[in-house]
Formats: sequence, C-alpha cells, structure tokens
Amino acid sequence: MNDQYIDRITFGDCRKHLPLLDDESVSLFLSDIPYGISIDKWDVLHNNKNSALLGQSPAQVGKTGFKRRGKPISGWSTSDRQNMGKEYEAWCRTWVSVVKPKMKVGSSLFVFGSRRMINRVINAFEDSGFVLKDILAWKKSVAHHRAQRISGILEKRGNLEDAKKWEGWRLGNLAPVYEPIAWFVKPQSISTMITDNVLENELGAINIADCQVNGRSPSNMLEIDFAKGEERVFETQKPLALMEFLIRLTTRKGQLVLDPFVGSGTTAIAASRLERHFVAFENIEETYRLANERLK
Repeated sequence: MNDQYIDRITFGDCRKHLPLLDDESVSLFLSDIPYGISIDKWDVLHNNKNSALLGQSPAQVGKTGFKRRGKPISGWSTSDRQNMGKEYEAWCRTWVSVVKPKMKVGSSLFVFGSRRMINRVINAFEDSGFVLKDILAWKKSVAHHRAQRISGILEKRGNLEDAKKWEGWRLGNLAPVYEPIAWFVKPQSISTMITDNVLENELGAINIADCQVNGRSPSNMLEIDFAKGEERVFETQKPLALMEFLIRLTTRKGQLVLDPFVGSGTTAIAASRLERHFVAFENIEETYRLANERLK
C-alpha cells in the first residue's frame, strides 16, 4: 500500500489519487458522496444554465434551512430537466471505475445519496461490476420541510374563491425524514463459495453480535442520531455513531476503510476510533482544514 495515504486525510481530487492505491487493498468503501442536487457549489455536478441557482431571495437571508435557491425538480429548462441526472451519473462513473480494482473481493460499499439521484449512483456502480445488496434508510430526527400553501398564493393574487377551494393543499413534497444508503458488494467468482471468501479475505459476513439495536438484530432502517453535544461543522455532516455502525457491521480491526469524499472527516474519525485504518480525500480547502482539526 502507498503509505502516504494511510491514516491521513489527503487534500485533492480523489480521481488523481485513487489510481495510486494498491489493487484489492480496501475492505470497505464508506462515503457520503456529493448528491448532485445543488446543495452548494461543490454539489452542482451538471452544466447549470441559470444564474439564479444558489442565489438568495430576501426571504432566505439569515435562514439555516433553505438558505440558498436550489433547482426545481422540473428544472429551469428542458436541457436542465433532461441532462441533470445524466451528467451526475457520468460524474459518478469517472471515479467508480477507478474504485473497482482497489476493493477486495467480498468487500462492502456504502454510498449515501439523495432520493432523487440514488438511481443514477446505482447505475454507475452496477455497470462497473458491483452488486447492489440492499438500500438502507437512515431516518433523521429532524428534516427541513417546505411546502407552500396554495391558498396563500391564490389569496395574494386576489383569487379568494379558488383560495377557499384549495384550503389545506400545498405545493411540495412530504417531509424528507430519511436518506437512502446504497449497499453494494464486490462479488466473488461464481466458483467461490461466500463462506470460503470470508475465510480468505475476512469479508462478506456481517457482524450482528456487535451491531444489535436494543438487544435485537439490526434492520435496514437505521435510526441513529447525533450524540448530545456532538460537534456540527458541515452542512451535510452525518452522525459519528452512524458511520461507526456501518464500519463495525462489515469490517474487522486493522482493515482499511476508504472515503474519497470525506467532507468534515466523520468516516476517518469513526475508523480511527474503531481501530481500522483509513484512506480519505477532500478537495475543498476549508472543509479539508475542518476535517483535520476534528481528526486531531
């Protein structure tokens, strides 16, 4: 293994560094990758055609949730609507294809994504030879939710008759209380038994004994929240306990965890606490600095 990457967060684009990792050296891929839904500049992964994206209306100034103008689901143009998902999938392919040879046979890959774009992630991973094992749901304790009252909009237009007709109806979605986590595996050859691969690579089984929830086997609905007083330094940061759960579930001490989009460093911290090695990359300088401060 290229030791310059072991147990440290490396600054830079993961696509430049991943080829330098040893083949079949990684036991777990665990990453909260960019979702491609325009949360921030780093999450705009399509050819945006509207300058209003990520701007602010007067009503958004000073808000913690919905503080920037996002792209409507229907897009601002036919091009946006048709190409946003395709371009995100193409971006995923640029690094998924490099990750494949670095993973050990039988290894797991947990990929956080958005409900709108997780299908694009699945396409990229399956086309690269990974097998989709399951889609877990991380249930959040708090979810920002905005759904406009149709009656309020109509009242502002002076259309009181229709406002009364549509009282109680809203424009928007249901409260987004969960995020999907796609769980892939790197399959063994057809001639190799799963148990034999577990013995050879120490991968492919799940550690139920150390991951029980209230004395019961865990399910694919994960209700794991931030600990009281846990530091929050990044907008899309995930709970430390959530990352620790996924690491404990699929790896043993001393094995290597990879996160190419480590963000605020939670995966690296979780791996270190659980006595696993890690390789992590981050290409936003301010976030890279914050991640290293947390890791220290």
